[in-house]
Order: sequence, then structure tokens, then C-alpha cells
Amino acid sequence: MISNPVPWPNGARCAVAITLDMDADSLIHIAKPHDSITRVSAISMLRYGPDVAIPRILETYRRFGLKQTFFIPAWCIEQHPKAVEAIVKDGHEVGFHGYIHEAPNALPREEEHTWMRRSIEVITRHTGKRPRGNRSPLYNFSIDTADLLVEEGFLYDASLMGDDIPYILKAKGGELVELPSHWACDDWPPYVQSMDLDYMMQIVSPDRAMEVFMAEFEAQWECRGLWIGVWHPFVSGRLARWLRVEKMIEQMQKKGGVWFATLEEIARHVRAVTDNGTYKPRIDNLPYYAQSPMPVPWPSATGG
Repeated sequence: MISNPVPWPNGARCAVAITLDMDADSLIHIAKPHDSITRVSAISMLRYGPDVAIPRILETYRRFGLKQTFFIPAWCIEQHPKAVEAIVKDGHEVGFHGYIHEAPNALPREEEHTWMRRSIEVITRHTGKRPRGNRSPLYNFSIDTADLLVEEGFLYDASLMGDDIPYILKAKGGELVELPSHWACDDWPPYVQSMDLDYMMQIVSPDRAMEVFMAEFEAQWECRGLWIGVWHPFVSGRLARWLRVEKMIEQMQKKGGVWFATLEEIARHVRAVTDNGTYKPRIDNLPYYAQSPMPVPWPSATGG
């Protein structure tokens, strides 16, 4: 069903990345800036990520021999340097995820670029390495994001949902490797319930959530694709859920033919096999629209 599968290293059938977005309490401050500090319970829930879940996650990764990718808003790096230090010490990748989880598509181009540059400086100072990958907060990739990422020397993006396998984003000044995922591989829908964050969802058991995640994995393994989990330490790092994640890793490793890698490693491989002609990815020219395609006036049914 995938007509042009990526030739993965060592004949692997599937590439897997369990990515963690360590947003910490940036989420409450950006969502409720006028009174966020009064929402103590929400802050405690979100700080569970760097304080409790990150040590647990890193121990699991050490035990299974995995190196993975963490996307961390620069503000969170400044607020939780010990958690970031532990992530870097274990050899994991730290990618760009906004400054304080702001939505890039709600900002003018220059302001988006200003926060991007400020974040790059923070990440570089705390990790010793300039970030090579981006995940826009809440997938809010703007019409300027690709151009700005290319200008700042990024290798890849992991915000979009336009394919089952890696493809190329062509911007004005160059290209990015797109490593897509989608909501079925995100832990937000099955797990997040927070009145303070205005999310009211039915929480399901780890086994039910894993049915969805593993169905996506099995399909990608069967068709030689790419599986990226978009998870959050304060969400999936909770005890019952992370115990189930460990079982998932065991299942994947036992199945075989799975290449666990950071997103930077995956993007570099995609770039290499593209450049040598053994893989021909689909190309998306961005932005999709330079201006609204809607007729004027809009049809009344749009409610616009």
C-alpha cells in the first residue's frame, strides 16, 4: 500500500521514534497568562513531566538501549535545566518546540523568527548543539515556518500529517525532510483531561490507548513505513501508562525488523538515500496557498 517505501538501514521493515514533547507548565502559562500562577493543581500536573516522568523515561531508554528525540520549549529548558541535562547526558536529541509553546501560525513572520532565534540560542547553550529538527507547538506550522527553518539551517520538520512516510518540503530557500505523524499516534486524545487547559476528554485505559498506537505500528511494519509517537512526559509518563509503553517496546523489539532511532538520524538517512537516488520522496511546495482560495463573498454555509 506504500508504493515507494524508504529503504531503511540493515533491511529494517519499519523506523520507529518514540518522541516526547516536554512542555511542562509552559502549557498553562500560554493558555491562561493572566492568572496561570493561581492554577496550582494544573502546574503540579504539568511539572510531573520533568520532575517525575523524565527520570523514569530515561531509565527505560537506558535499559532498552534506545536513543530518542525530545522536543522542548526553550522556556522549559530554562526552567527545568536538570531534566534537560539528564536527557543530553544520555545522548538523546533535543529539538525546537517554540519558546513557551506559542502558536507560530498566530504570529507575524518577524515575531515568529524572533522567538525561533531566541529558542535556538537557549537550546544551543544548554545542550551544546544547535537543534536540527522542529515540531511546531500543537502542530501550528505557519505559512512562514518552512522558510524560517531553512534559513536557520534546520534539517527536518515533524509537525505535518501529509503522508505515511517521509517526504520533502520545498521552501523558498531550500528543502526540509518532513517526518509526519498524525493524531492516532498522539497521546493527547486518549489521556488528557484538564479543565484548566480547556480539554475535557474521556480518559481510556493504557491498553485501549495502546490498541490504537499498535494498530498504527503494525500497519507501518507491514508496509515498510514510519511510526512516530507524539507523546508527553506528564501524560504518557504516568505510572500505568509508562509500564504499558515498556511492554510496547518489548513487543516491537521481539517482532524484529524495527529501527529505533532519533528523528535526526531518520532525517539524515532519508536525505542520504534521496541524494543517492535510492529513494524518491514526494515533494510538497510550501506554502500550499499564498492567499485565501475562498471566493468573495464566501458562501453563507461556511459561517465565515
